[in-house]
Amino acid sequence: MQSHEIDYKILGHDVQLVEVELDPGETVIAEAGAMLYMDDDIEYTARMGDGSNPRAGFFDKLLSAGSRLITGESLFLTHFTNRGWGKKKVAFAAPYPGTIIPLNLTHLGGRVIVQKDAFLCAALGTKISITFSRKLGSGFFGGEGFILQQLEGDGNAFVHAGGTVIEKQLNNEVLKVDTGCIVGFEPGIDYSIEQAGNLRSMLFGGEGIFLATLRGTGKVWLQSMPIRKLIAELSPGGGNTRKEARGGLLDSLLER
Repeated sequence: MQSHEIDYKILGHDVQLVEVELDPGETVIAEAGAMLYMDDDIEYTARMGDGSNPRAGFFDKLLSAGSRLITGESLFLTHFTNRGWGKKKVAFAAPYPGTIIPLNLTHLGGRVIVQKDAFLCAALGTKISITFSRKLGSGFFGGEGFILQQLEGDGNAFVHAGGTVIEKQLNNEVLKVDTGCIVGFEPGIDYSIEQAGNLRSMLFGGEGIFLATLRGTGKVWLQSMPIRKLIAELSPGGGNTRKEARGGLLDSLLER
């Protein structure tokens, strides 16, 4: 189905939210629990499936819901519809600090591939499905895993990322990225995992054993601080803890 034409504003800097303006009868779909606030006369309903195929039967909806469980997301998507007479607003916040990326799917060829937990919300009519990494190494060592999400349609969709977002345009080029830092890419990009240099670089370089390699032509979105990396650094055994403890004899003397 043709996507609803929603207007929006992205608010905030380090911790962002997207405010969507709905005309009467318009609908936006979102991850369960993403809603921050909404105007009166907006009706919300939890449904299996994204609603992109109004003629889908129960089995199709169940299959769609099952694929969401595979990605680790909620079984249901929440549909927010303006049942009033004038324009109404509803806002959605990302589940952790970072940046919200607006994607106009019409301008991106109608399809974008994103990491499995990146989707936040989209205009009704956007199809959300799963796709699999074709290469075994990408699934095991890529940080994004075997399972990726695919967003298809002709409207606006929104994904979230950790930290600062970097948008790159590749023109038959190669880009090597720290694993886990890829938010999404256009279908014209080939995604694989390659060894990070020689044995000394892998063991002592601090960049890990593998790097994600992106080849081809199209847009790529990267995140500076994926949530897994943030959790690891803030954990009791993380890198920042080691920095705090790395005082040595001189620091011990100065503290006295």
